[in-house]
Amino acid sequence: MAHLIGLILDRWRLWALAGSAAMLAIAHGFETFGGLAPCTLCLRQREVYWAAMAAAAAGLILTRLTRGRGWRIGANAVLAAIFAVGIGYAVYHAGAEWKFWPGPSACASGGAGAVRLEDLSGLMNGAKVKPPACDQAAWVFLGLSMAGWNALISTKLTVLSLAAALRERARP
Repeated sequence: MAHLIGLILDRWRLWALAGSAAMLAIAHGFETFGGLAPCTLCLRQREVYWAAMAAAAAGLILTRLTRGRGWRIGANAVLAAIFAVGIGYAVYHAGAEWKFWPGPSACASGGAGAVRLEDLSGLMNGAKVKPPACDQAAWVFLGLSMAGWNALISTKLTVLSLAAALRERARP
């Protein structure tokens, strides 16, 4: 098991890129096939994975071009910081869903539903668009909403990024 973890940490930037792409694909799948429209905080959490993909790709390119140990350490540290921001967004979102604190004002209460002809005609007559609510969990599995699961996954990705940076730093 330790050998497998070592292999993952040695190629962490590639794993972070693939993991971020997988998280975005899963979110897109829930939206496209599950009909779950993302709220404002859901979209913020996706931005974290886009940033992580960019940082991981840049880290892969820089370490390949320069062969510099400092770039490997730096890229892994930057990934840890990005994923830590993801923890913050996910915990904030989950807390808003559990009513521990209010969500942002951009997240109106009320969920997204199916689009009906009356809704479209209302929009044509000047009605306001009602975005999905950040304070209502659209999907729950084993007692955790998507935001709760994202907090756990972001925590794991942060820890692995830190471990990869420390592993690189400990090398001679």
